[in-house]
Amino acid sequence: MSIEKVTNLGNINISEEAIASLTGGVVTECYGVVGMASKKFLRDGWAELLKIENFSKGIVVRKTDNGLELDVYVILGYGVKISEVVSEVQKKVKYILEKTLQLELSAVNVYVQGVKVIG
Repeated sequence: MSIEKVTNLGNINISEEAIASLTGGVVTECYGVVGMASKKFLRDGWAELLKIENFSKGIVVRKTDNGLELDVYVILGYGVKISEVVSEVQKKVKYILEKTLQLELSAVNVYVQGVKVIG
């Protein structure tokens, strides 16, 4: 499924995977974020840390009547204030995606899948 925009020059189709990859790049630049996590937990409640080519596995993109809704799964660094990091991730993702894609975001839901000690 893709997001379609109609302009006076023609139609633009943006795949959900492209939106997810862009979102993953924005999220990993945020302070306190160690990386993207898989939506599914591995055995014993451990979350998988995703590499750059798999960021789209840690993001769910849904098209709603109010705009796009994103679910972002992250792993944070130990010792950061979780509420502050999550708030900054939401603000930055909303700003960058609305500016870049010119699409309205209705929600950016952030799920912290784990905390990792950075050595």
